[in-house]
Amino acid sequence: MIPVLTPEQMRAADSAALESVGGGDVFIRRAGHAVARVARTMLGGTYGRRVLVIAGKGHNGDDGRVAAEWLTEWGASVQILDASEVAGHIIDSLVTDLVIDAAYGIGFRGTWSPPYVLDVPVLAVDIPSGLNALDGTVEGGVLVADRTVTFAAVKTGMLFGDGPSLCGEIDVVDVGIDPIDDVSTFLVESSDVATWLPPRDRRAHKWDHAVRVIAGSVGMAGAASLVSAAAMRAGAGMVHLSWRGDMNAVTPPTEVVGRALPVQNWAVDIAADINRFAALVIGPGLGRGDDIGTEVRAVLSSCDVPVVIDGDGIGASVDPGAGHSVLLARTSATILTPHDGEFAALGGDVANTDRIAATRELAARTNCTILRKGPTTVVADPDGAVYLVATGDERLATAGSGDVLSGIIGAFLARGLSAHEAAAAASFVHGMAGSSCSHEGAIARDVVALISEVLTEVAHHVN
Repeated sequence: MIPVLTPEQMRAADSAALESVGGGDVFIRRAGHAVARVARTMLGGTYGRRVLVIAGKGHNGDDGRVAAEWLTEWGASVQILDASEVAGHIIDSLVTDLVIDAAYGIGFRGTWSPPYVLDVPVLAVDIPSGLNALDGTVEGGVLVADRTVTFAAVKTGMLFGDGPSLCGEIDVVDVGIDPIDDVSTFLVESSDVATWLPPRDRRAHKWDHAVRVIAGSVGMAGAASLVSAAAMRAGAGMVHLSWRGDMNAVTPPTEVVGRALPVQNWAVDIAADINRFAALVIGPGLGRGDDIGTEVRAVLSSCDVPVVIDGDGIGASVDPGAGHSVLLARTSATILTPHDGEFAALGGDVANTDRIAATRELAARTNCTILRKGPTTVVADPDGAVYLVATGDERLATAGSGDVLSGIIGAFLARGLSAHEAAAAASFVHGMAGSSCSHEGAIARDVVALISEVLTEVAHHVN
């Protein structure tokens, strides 16, 4: 996992590193060399290529100037422009082959006016100049980077707000600055997912990784089908689906066992054989109402197995008269998957622009793992660790996408992953599958169909 730091944490790490070596020149030399290497890759070689470096007065500019030295030594023609004097300049492919943005770093405050860069790739040093390194906001001008070389750790602002659309591909480079000891926020990589997911034993039985799904109702059959199909594709050996309404309200996927719930006392019916299942998914498409809330809370109280609570189950899990008591009483892994509206219904602070801190606080208060949906998914466990997933994109903003995610999480819980591993790994796989879909017209079923391919790709990281 890649450490993710706030600007304040990064400055503390910088200070500790500088104190240990007695000065910053060694880190600037390493950083500049790293930038030059990435620039060479972007250019496809350096001999005869033209590079324009926009350099500020601080250490960020120093990194750019060192990169310019290396590129010149490797045969490039390099021009350095002062960051304070480039406003209004037009830079196009007749002028240069690559722009290196080394104007301002993570400590920049205020606004700046970058040049107009037309049809020329941009490489940002540490962070695109003008991007707030804490929350990803932009108050003035900024150059959109095709690639960003950042040092020691990813900064939070690169993953939130405008950060993902401004940073391009991110390279995290080790220049000898060790992150501070109390790092508790991490960006999930494919290798992490590969490590967490155990290979299925050749002697495995279908009941070894069985998932119970309580989802769907009249008019919401799709949610039940998508959850169940996604769980099967993600490695559940058996999925048993139950839904609200008559026997014909939902048609389960071919491979899924299904039956309608009784009109009342679901918990008794579900608890009768819950010990056969390694995980439970409850909530998608169940509908809303006091009676449904009573039934959902009874299930959660009587079926203390690892559970994913999604969709209509999220609001139903909270007893208006008892707060979060049902959730707090559980001993098995409990994962809640709210979007921002559901996050607020759980008592989360949606007004807090620090999504990490707000999600961490709700996880601690509910004693649950919280998967907070968004362009960058935030997974927080009750002990304070946070895992960020940035694999998805706008193709996942489609009806039923969240149901697919819940099914994957349920399967991963059944395969033995801990709550935070299951939530983070499922979000990563879900995002990868979504970003593998066609850009136009992608629907949730397309994401389900790609889960197996993504899992095969992820498995290659441990082979």
